[in-house]
Amino acid sequence: MTEVTRAGAFDAHKPPSPELISDCVHCGFCLTTCPTYVLWGEEMDSPRGRIHLMQAGNEGTPMTDEMAGHFDACLGCMACVTACPSGVQYDRLLEQTRAQVERNHPRSRAEKALRETIFKLFPYPDRLRRLRGPLRMTQRLGLDRRLCSTGLLERFLPGLAAMERLTPALGPAQTLPAEVPAAGPEREVVALLKGCVQDVFFSDVNAATARVLAAEGCRVVIPQDQGCCGALSSHSGREPEAQRFARSTMASFADAGEPGDAGEAGKATTVVTNAAGCGSAMKDYAYLFEGESDAAASRSAESFGARVQDLSEVLTRLGTVAERHPLPITVAYHDACHLGHAQGVRDQPRELLREIPGLRLVEIPDAAICCGSAGIYNILNPEPAAQLGEKKARDILSTGADLIVTANPGCLMQIATALDRLGRPVPMAHTAIVLDASIRGLPVDALLGAR
Repeated sequence: MTEVTRAGAFDAHKPPSPELISDCVHCGFCLTTCPTYVLWGEEMDSPRGRIHLMQAGNEGTPMTDEMAGHFDACLGCMACVTACPSGVQYDRLLEQTRAQVERNHPRSRAEKALRETIFKLFPYPDRLRRLRGPLRMTQRLGLDRRLCSTGLLERFLPGLAAMERLTPALGPAQTLPAEVPAAGPEREVVALLKGCVQDVFFSDVNAATARVLAAEGCRVVIPQDQGCCGALSSHSGREPEAQRFARSTMASFADAGEPGDAGEAGKATTVVTNAAGCGSAMKDYAYLFEGESDAAASRSAESFGARVQDLSEVLTRLGTVAERHPLPITVAYHDACHLGHAQGVRDQPRELLREIPGLRLVEIPDAAICCGSAGIYNILNPEPAAQLGEKKARDILSTGADLIVTANPGCLMQIATALDRLGRPVPMAHTAIVLDASIRGLPVDALLGAR
């Protein structure tokens, strides 16, 4: 990126768009859906308050610790986008602003260290895999619980303490081949994103996803050289890093096919995701490269983003053909923010769950409010994340559900941690795990043991 000059809080490289800022009429419909405003009742910790700060920054107000703090406090859940009657594109404004904060706001040594640890680890599946064995051994020996009970990690390294709390119970890892054939007549060829945290900590979800797609007549192509899609970097304002990951992802899936390749052997028309944050970022690749001098990358990003669909979108579009066996269980479905708000995918997962005989679906009160996961928010901001997690956990418990289902690894970890803190754990499962159990005719007990 070329060197840019600063005017006020922001430099000249993609500052918050004045045109998008002007769309906000400050009506306040966003306030009751904003998690931080619900927690604190502070205007500058609401979407319209942050938009006011963006405008002030464009008009010459310098970037202060306080200003940056209000932007950092935003979860990026996009509930305000859903609620806004004026169609304000707060998601675009936030990504533009986050990139400015990342470039122009000096952080403390501790903040820098924590952020660098996160971004040197989570977007790299191979590095996560090297930690998996020691983490699993630590869990089996109970050393994680002993360390937590001392309170030392919480006191001196709260960010690392949050990571330790959120780490799920690790079972045997499952690996996927380069291709999974369709079971029965082939209806479509799709390519599957494995993800980073999803692949290493929730490999059973990827395996279930491939089985469900295959059962529904999809040949599943799984590029073996794929890495991080760039979601964490993109949502955190690390623009050059996000673009690098995006280019690598598009290259990995290039051989899986393009939209015009339908019918060609081995070519996929759709890239399937089963992690809400990944799907949101990949669908938005065109915005990531917007205004860049690399026109070819912009065109590729737009074309690639049009191919991306969540698992539930693919299955409802195709129409289910595999037999569903009964699962007599009450399920509370939690809308992951980057699936429900950012991608607008709400009905499809519910339709798929309702197709399962015996399954009773219940709704969670205040469903639009984020659980506090929000990518790496619960690591960078553990206290408000814990408050939001507890609220979500109590709302879920009020439903009396036997099982909580969602479509994002971060939500699975965040809600499970909150329930544990309340001393009332409830089994949790990804949507793909539930569909897979029904198709395979597994007993309900197989799900109630899921965490």
